[in-house]
Amino acid sequence: MATLSVAGRFALASPLGLPLGIQLYSVRDQMAEDLDGALAAISAAGYTEVESAALPKKSAKEIRAALDKAGLHCVSAHHPFGDLHARFDEIVAYDKELGVHFIICSSPGRRTPSSTPAEGPTLDDWHYNAEQFNVMGEKTAASGIRFGYHNHTGEFALTDGKTPYLELLQLTDPKKVTFELDCGWAMVAGKNPVEIMKDHPHRISMLHVKDFKLGPDHVPGAHDVKVTELGKGTIDYHPIFAQAAKTQQIKHAFVEQESFDMPWKESLKVDAEYLRTFRK
Repeated sequence: MATLSVAGRFALASPLGLPLGIQLYSVRDQMAEDLDGALAAISAAGYTEVESAALPKKSAKEIRAALDKAGLHCVSAHHPFGDLHARFDEIVAYDKELGVHFIICSSPGRRTPSSTPAEGPTLDDWHYNAEQFNVMGEKTAASGIRFGYHNHTGEFALTDGKTPYLELLQLTDPKKVTFELDCGWAMVAGKNPVEIMKDHPHRISMLHVKDFKLGPDHVPGAHDVKVTELGKGTIDYHPIFAQAAKTQQIKHAFVEQESFDMPWKESLKVDAEYLRTFRK
């Protein structure tokens, strides 16, 4: 617990007993303009853990130095399937230098290139992903890193009579592959994170925490939703966190603010304050 009391500034943020974390995709534009400034703003808002994505094209040493300067720990990293498939060893080495404990696949691949890429993956493609995740998970474990998968909405769209997310859960080896549940996108897809966690205990290690304004006419899976800050949309995280505490062993929970409904520095603080309301 000593590692969680960073100068005593920002105590535990939720009933899960976790420090404040944020996905760096939230500040992708700001990092591109001023990496140090973006990371300093994250730290000032109270976050101590980050998950990498959309990093500026710098060496791992440079990124690690910038994170250290801001007092931030990079505990997880996102990569699309295509990059992992093409540059797996390079990515693992880079992320290990950042200090991550998790490498997360952030989008699925295909067994064979599609002639109509706008169409979603087939059921066979999802089975291929499960196969590859087992292989990747075994490889990352050799480097002391856990491998996992992060959902959007497509994983819940019925495909050849099956739900891809459930197929991934069934076909991946729990010893090799974990899951990072994006609660916001699950809700957009019409799925309740509480039920997912209740039905699949101990498969989820991390959460993405975000909010949307989901109108009464929202069609599950449709992206006609407005991103907003935590506590200002439709999603109530009280039952979600409560269920996570019952049936999962959540290691990290990351705010992901995909776009801002207010000035970005203020947005980071609003999200952090929302999570602090869950503090024990």
